Amino acid sequence: MSLDFRNIRGVITDVDGVLWRGDEPIAGAAELIAFLQGRNIPFALATNNSNKSPEDYQSKLAALKLGNLEVDQIVTSGRATASYIKQRYPAGSRVHVLGGDGLRLLLQRAGMQLTDDLPCAVVAVGIDFTLSYEKVKRASSLIRGGADFIGTNADATFPMPDGPAPGAGSILAMVATAAGKKPLVIGKPNAAMYQAALEVIGTTPEETLMVGDRIDTDIAGAQALGLKGALVLTGVSTREEAEAAKPAPDIVIHSLNELIGQWRQA
Repeated sequence: MSLDFRNIRGVITDVDGVLWRGDEPIAGAAELIAFLQGRNIPFALATNNSNKSPEDYQSKLAALKLGNLEVDQIVTSGRATASYIKQRYPAGSRVHVLGGDGLRLLLQRAGMQLTDDLPCAVVAVGIDFTLSYEKVKRASSLIRGGADFIGTNADATFPMPDGPAPGAGSILAMVATAAGKKPLVIGKPNAAMYQAALEVIGTTPEETLMVGDRIDTDIAGAQALGLKGALVLTGVSTREEAEAAKPAPDIVIHSLNELIGQWRQA
């Protein structure tokens, strides 16, 4: 696996498992951001985690001393989901959220009215670190009552310092089973996330590198659109999985520092 870095003009990078695990920064994260900024390479963060708003992530980057980014450089699945709903449902539509405060805030900004009761146009489901039986029961009941079912992402697991934890995909599976209906999923590997990030950085897919820790979402979705895919082994997917993947990632690296080193030598 090799990659010609001379053809790369822009970068999209995942965050969980790439820049940090939980609240612990990953080695090389600050160096990668500094490297890209120092070379004036446009880049954006694209995360399937909808728990926080872009402003929350901006603050987290600063708090972890990883660098200072503009809010527009941070594309979350919550942001993409709110944009999707805003484009397809009238302002003031009633939306129920099973997810974090970031998703609620973005839907309110999109002009939606949040509700826990029928009538309800949409049930939007994302990662929820305070998940309860009652929350699943309410969401599935509203879907059975006629609400459309939209998921921010389908990641089965979520990288944490002590290992993989249940992700939004696990919650979606529970709600789908109870509601008897499959969700429409917005986040990676679906095209909407990458297209939103490409709009931010202004590059074409062919000259853009996606850096991620998951083959099934980060890398597969990027390659399907024509982006190059760099798998970093600090999150979910393993080298064995990378070697078995078809297509394989364009490059597999142990760390972000290794990525920077190879890029400097190009």
